[in-house]
Amino acid sequence: MNGVPAEVAGREPVVVTAADARYGELVRGVNARYVGSPEAVYLVNSTTQVAEVVQAAVTRGKRLTVRSGGHCLEDFVFNPDVQVVLDLSEMNRVYFDAARGAFAVEPGATLIDVYELLDTAWGVAIPAGSFYSVGAGGHVAGGGFGFLSRMHGLAVDHLHAVEVVVVDAAGAVRTVVASREHDDPHRDLWWAHTGGGGGNFGVVTRYWFRSPGAVGQDPRSVLPRRPTDMLLSTVSLPWPEMTRQRFGRLLENFGAFHEKHKDPDSPYLAVTGGLVLTHRSGGPIRLDTQVDGGHPEADRLLEAYLAEILEGLGPVVRPRARRVPWLALVRQHARANSAQNDPTLRGDFKSALMRAGPPDHQINTFYRHLTRVDIDNPTITVSLAGFGGRINAVRPEATAFAHRDCSLALLWTVLWHDPADDGRYVDWNREFYGAVYAETGGVPVPNSVTDGCYINDPDADVADPRFNRSVTPWHELYYKDNYPGLRAAKARWDPRNVFRHRLSVQLP
Repeated sequence: MNGVPAEVAGREPVVVTAADARYGELVRGVNARYVGSPEAVYLVNSTTQVAEVVQAAVTRGKRLTVRSGGHCLEDFVFNPDVQVVLDLSEMNRVYFDAARGAFAVEPGATLIDVYELLDTAWGVAIPAGSFYSVGAGGHVAGGGFGFLSRMHGLAVDHLHAVEVVVVDAAGAVRTVVASREHDDPHRDLWWAHTGGGGGNFGVVTRYWFRSPGAVGQDPRSVLPRRPTDMLLSTVSLPWPEMTRQRFGRLLENFGAFHEKHKDPDSPYLAVTGGLVLTHRSGGPIRLDTQVDGGHPEADRLLEAYLAEILEGLGPVVRPRARRVPWLALVRQHARANSAQNDPTLRGDFKSALMRAGPPDHQINTFYRHLTRVDIDNPTITVSLAGFGGRINAVRPEATAFAHRDCSLALLWTVLWHDPADDGRYVDWNREFYGAVYAETGGVPVPNSVTDGCYINDPDADVADPRFNRSVTPWHELYYKDNYPGLRAAKARWDPRNVFRHRLSVQLP
């Protein structure tokens, strides 16, 4: 598995058109709301083939988009304007590149494949996301946040280099390798892929991962060691017992703990807490906690954490914590999440990053909307995940990911099957989200409490003045002060704006 494997030879890219039985599967992603009708889908298996398809599309003036894992939550890949879809799912190799002393990950590799191979072969991990079927291609470019991030930072904090197929001002295609080395003349292209989001600058055909400060060429020492096992706790808080006072105390405790422990030297880096606020039609609120089982004080950390979060709530049933091997936990999460495995689900999603816990007026809004009786959908949730820790050890300008003083990441989710319900549930999510952030114009404007949005959970509404009534533009919510640098990279590497979508980085 050392070295760069030879590119697959012997055939041209596979071209799938509407006459092919496979077409329907290849023109849709995880969100069934968005189905494309391109002239063709090109399945490629090498960087050379990517460059050929991109060059042909540019030469013929065809609108092109790129799919790696198909998890884009908006219509950035599949929309009526797209004529050519470049499908990278066959480019899914993960290997140790001895020449670079780094792990190479191709864009079509799903996170479960990355985790399994790195763990089984070398005992290392990348602190990326928890959704197993997400493709590395767009996920890494947006930052990459997951269960190991409080201990080890974001995926991009370990990104050593990136290979990108780009298009110059004359329409000529070339392949560029850009690294984090300060003397690399292409370093700005590497930087743009450390949180600038997918579909902006070119087609990523390979990522290389090696932690800053790693020494030597032993594959087992260039990335974080994976946890031996995880200490897990799940506490259910039934809605019939959830008064407004109890609900408020829970959110106050959860927010206060994570604000207090958001710094990179927190003694609770090994603890990742998640609070899933369900609608009352969806069963109990859930407090999920994971602790690195290899920490010498894992049991004490878990007990102390739960004591703080549950303090003042009265009697709470706490099932006994259990230890699960790290890789088994990753696999279990993949199997257990039915929403990830249902290709017919339609959805709407919104995100927010918080520097502090939610203030009282936001807590009131959460409670009011989650207890409403005029809607009945058990998939309605707001998930609060512990953020910060080693994520906050990196300067905001050092990578394109600018949110380096946060304590919580929030995700609004509502799912449904019937297209006739689109308007109802999209409107619900808009109303709920807008009410929570009513005091800042309907969006989480960066200030002392909120810090914008996460580009890997894109929401085109924040660029719509009907829903973003603040004076803060959408790009400040996602990129803050790093947006001018991203625009400069866009001008250099995609001057023809070949790679674009509704929230793409704009040319200067």
